[in-house]
Amino acid sequence: MNKKYIVRLSEEERKRLLSLIRVGKAAAYKLLWARILLKVDQTEDGAGLSDEETAEALETTQRTVERVRRRLVEEGLEAALTRKKRETPPRQPILDGASEAQLVALCCSEPPQGRKRWTLQLLADKLVELEVVESLSKDTVSRRLKKMSLSLG
Repeated sequence: MNKKYIVRLSEEERKRLLSLIRVGKAAAYKLLWARILLKVDQTEDGAGLSDEETAEALETTQRTVERVRRRLVEEGLEAALTRKKRETPPRQPILDGASEAQLVALCCSEPPQGRKRWTLQLLADKLVELEVVESLSKDTVSRRLKKMSLSLG
């Protein structure tokens, strides 16, 4: 089988990976990836195993072995041993700084006519009514108030 990404570790890289495994004080994924690189190394000192053999020996998937091998060849040893950072957050926050400030101001203001105090649902409804946000649940209001160490009581 012709591999596109062939791993050939230098002596320094091998020493670093062996040291990392020997110490064992790293994240589990990092130790696994280091072992993968040592197993697929095609130099004289390396095991030179195939992806299938490596995956079976280390009880992981063949796809993981392929990904680690590719990252080493394309991006280098450091990139192969670390996880990629997300370029964007998973979701945009519902309340940003300005809308949080409006929430705080609303909490400190007088409650609506006929009410003794603000409730989470009243706050959520009022922020939607003021067009601060399109929609908002009382749970989101609760989490934000808790983060800011505010209470309605």
